[in-house]
This record gives sequence, C-alpha cells and structure tokens, in this order.
Amino acid sequence: MKEINIGLIGFGTIGTGVVKLLRQNEDLISKKLGAKLVLKKIADIDVTTPRTIKVNKSLLTTNALEIINDKDISIVIELMGGYEPARTFLLKAIDNGKHVVTANKALLATHGNEIFPAAQKKAVDIGFEASVGGTIPIIKTLKESLAANRINSIMGIMNGTCNFILTKMTDEDKPFDTVLKEAQRLGFAEADPTFDIEGIDTSHKMAIILSLAYGKRVNLKDIYLEGITKISRDDIAFARELGYRIKLLAIAILKNGAVEARIHPTMIPSSHLLANVNQNYNAFHIMGDASGPVFLFGQGAGMMPTASAVFSDIIDSARNVLNGANSRGPLRSISETAMTQIKLIPMDDVETKYYFRFSALDRPGVLSKISGILGQNNISIAACIQKARGKRGAVPIVMTTYKAKERDVRKALRRIDKLDIAHGETMLIRVEDDLN
Repeated sequence: MKEINIGLIGFGTIGTGVVKLLRQNEDLISKKLGAKLVLKKIADIDVTTPRTIKVNKSLLTTNALEIINDKDISIVIELMGGYEPARTFLLKAIDNGKHVVTANKALLATHGNEIFPAAQKKAVDIGFEASVGGTIPIIKTLKESLAANRINSIMGIMNGTCNFILTKMTDEDKPFDTVLKEAQRLGFAEADPTFDIEGIDTSHKMAIILSLAYGKRVNLKDIYLEGITKISRDDIAFARELGYRIKLLAIAILKNGAVEARIHPTMIPSSHLLANVNQNYNAFHIMGDASGPVFLFGQGAGMMPTASAVFSDIIDSARNVLNGANSRGPLRSISETAMTQIKLIPMDDVETKYYFRFSALDRPGVLSKISGILGQNNISIAACIQKARGKRGAVPIVMTTYKAKERDVRKALRRIDKLDIAHGETMLIRVEDDLN
C-alpha cells in the first residue's frame, strides 16, 4: 500500500488528539483513503512534557523546519496557534509546495488574504475545517454542499465558552462571575477568558465564514462586535418572561448586494432550534436561496472533535497527493484573483428589534418621558414591563420595540440616560424574531 508522509507542528491538546485518532483508526483511514498515512515528524517547543499518548522520541523535534523542508513530507499540519511563527511556517511550507492543514482561526482571519493567494499561486491545498465549529462541517458545507446557493443569511453560535456561561445563567439562575469560574475549572474557558467572553474568538470565525459564504475579502476590524460581560440575571429572567433565550449570536444577512455582519448577545424565541443549543455546543443556521434552511449542530471544540475535523482535511489533501492533482476547487468560495472586498452595512444602518432595560425612579411621568423620547426617534414600543411599583429608589423598566434603526436607538438612549430620573446606562439587547 502506498504511504503518504505527514508532519505535525504543535503537539498540544489538538495535536495530541490527531496522533491519537491516527493510532485509533489507522486501519479504517487506510481503507477509506487507499493509502497509509505515516506521521514522520512532530515539532513542538516542548518535547519533554509527557502527553496522554506516547510517541517514539525519534519523531520529536523542536525545529519545525525539519518538517517544512523535508522533501518526503507531503502534508504539513499546523496546530500551534497564534500569529507568529505560525504565519511564517505556513507560508514557508506553501512555498515548498506542501499541502497544509490548520485549525488556526485567528491566523486565517487576520492573514488569510495573504495566505490563501500564496497557496493558490503554488497550487497547494489549505485545509481549515477545524478552524470554525470544531467537528461541525461548516467549511465544507459552504464551499461544496451549498456552492450553487446564494447565501441569504447565516446565524451561528460559534463559541462554546459563551454558550456554556449563558446556558448556566439561564437554567440555574447563576451570576456571570460564578459561571465563568466554573467554566474555567472545567476547562471550557482559559485563565484569561477575554477572547471568548468579549466575542473576539467568534469574530475570527465569522471573518472566515463571511469569506466563504460571499466569496469576498473581509477585514476583521469591520465586523461589529459585542461580548456577553454585561448580561445580568435580570436580563435572563426578563428574556424568559418575554419568551426568549439569550445567545451570543454571529449574524450575517445579505441585503441588496451588501451584508450585515454583527456579533452580539441576541434574544431569540425560546422555541427556535438555536435557542435550544446549550452547554458548550455550537450550531449554524444557514438560509440558501435554493436549499432553504440548513441546520448544523455539534461539538465546537475539544481534543477529539477538533482532531476529527483536522483529519477530514488531511484525507482530502492525501487523495490529491494520490491522484497527482491540485485542489479540486478554490480554496475559498471563488478564485483568489476574482475576490473583491466585501461591502458591509454600517452598524448604524442596521434595523432590528430591541430590548431595553432602564433603571429609573418610580415616579409619575417616567414612562411618558421615556416613551416620548423613543417616539421622537422613530422607535415604536411593542411591550413594556414595570415592576416593584411603590418601592423607593430606582426600579427596572423593560421595553421591547418593533424594528428600529440602530442610529436612532443610540441617539434616543443617549438622551434617556441623561435624564434625572435615569440611574446608570440603559441595557440594550437586540432581538431576532425572523428566524425561519
């Protein structure tokens, strides 16, 4: 049986999973591929710390160039993460004519517009299924299964840490800080959770998804972003009373040739599939013009789920090696030379429904002042909840609106927050009812 040599850069959690999966299912993989994958070399800055799987010491090196410059290695797997030296290693491997596989979402979101054209020029593959959604085949779905579709919308839960936190807050009535500590203890959140809870991790994934869905170059900084750190138990409770659950949602909507691209906490109807994606799971709701709704659900992270996605790309590239072929199609949705810059709709021009939680003095005329300012800014109230009447001090007033423009909402809230009856900044959460 023909052998295909592969090299692994990065022997952390996911790298360990890749080695484990190759050992565990080697016969199955060989039968499906029609060739044997041989792990020739593993590079990592730390080759002494014991892993959960043992490998021969002769396989280990601290010098990634031993893999990149090895003419007998056909596929380079980059699982070290970060920007540098990962970017340099990938570009060098590409320049050496090697197929590459990576799970490095941050690198592709930030430097993809450099890396993908370089790979196309050298006629090599870049496999990056594991960069978004863990084991969920979202990349192949957009590149292949839905290739003939105009993608009208994508809504995704793309970060397991945030979803775990919001699930616990909703189902167990726990405060944010308590649940965050639990997520860290269980290994769902890093010691520094900023990338997760502030939505940065989701924005990296969103940039990749946008480039695939619309065949356009995307600048990461142009995607609107809010994290979940301001969500309180009060907001969770009011959402439940109104028939919603709160999720950190990545939203892309095609409108007249331009795209809304935004990431923020979102209230969605509690009956919708996305609202019932809980714990650390991820999900994607895609609307194609021909396909109709497509729903993908699964583990968004973890050693073995992510290793599974990595191997889907390894096997794809190995099949090309066997057939002496280049990639079967564009690395992203269309040829890199045909890509143009995506046109994103400014957040100020976005129209959606809103939830407001005001903290205001309980006195006559408060509601009329607030509703008056909203009305003056073209914002119509759909529902109102006022509790704790008769108590001294500030009380919560909750309102939901019909569709309004973000610019008008921001202008109205700036005025309301300056009123002498208002205590603190108004809490705003966007509401998405139009989920098919």
